[in-house]
Amino acid sequence: MADMGAFRDAVTAWAAGGPGEPALDLAARLAVRAVVLLEGPSDVAAVDALAEGRGRDLAAEGICVLPIGGAMSVGRYTRLLGPSGLDLRLTGLCDEAEHPYYARGFGEAGAARDDFFVCAADLEDELIRALGVPRVAELIRAQGELRALQTFLRQPAQQGRAPRQQFRRFLGTKKGRKIRYGRVLVEDLAPDRTPAPLGRLLSRLTLIQED
Repeated sequence: MADMGAFRDAVTAWAAGGPGEPALDLAARLAVRAVVLLEGPSDVAAVDALAEGRGRDLAAEGICVLPIGGAMSVGRYTRLLGPSGLDLRLTGLCDEAEHPYYARGFGEAGAARDDFFVCAADLEDELIRALGVPRVAELIRAQGELRALQTFLRQPAQQGRAPRQQFRRFLGTKKGRKIRYGRVLVEDLAPDRTPAPLGRLLSRLTLIQED
């Protein structure tokens, strides 16, 4: 049975130069209404966790959360999925440094330039600021990685860095760790502590659902 994962895979293959027919067929069969363009899988983990924590089933709402493999690919995806392609509603989330890629990609595809949201400096930084370094340390301890964190913090390269920068770097030092903590950190957020870009993204998805 086709599901949103199949649509995501079909779009990824299409963006890589494959045929577009499978994506077109699945978009119709699954009644896809919108796509959330995210830079990578850790962002997907965070957005999925946020939606689930707020009682949302984005796939059931016809919303596809799609990792695009880096911000430089956003123009390719907006052309395929936006007004000039499948004509789906587009939104997304990006790091501060990648804002120009998203602005250009959305604009050139005819999508609204304000339909995506920007993290400062990235999503991990937003989550660490929202929870606070002591709470993030507690969550790392609960995940059984306190010793790894302590070893990392003793490295010469980390001396003199602000704690938030150290923790942000730690999350990116092991394959799969950013994905894991994307969910762990979001699941620990109280609703009133949700970082602004994530909160605005979820609000935009609510508007899409209500259209």
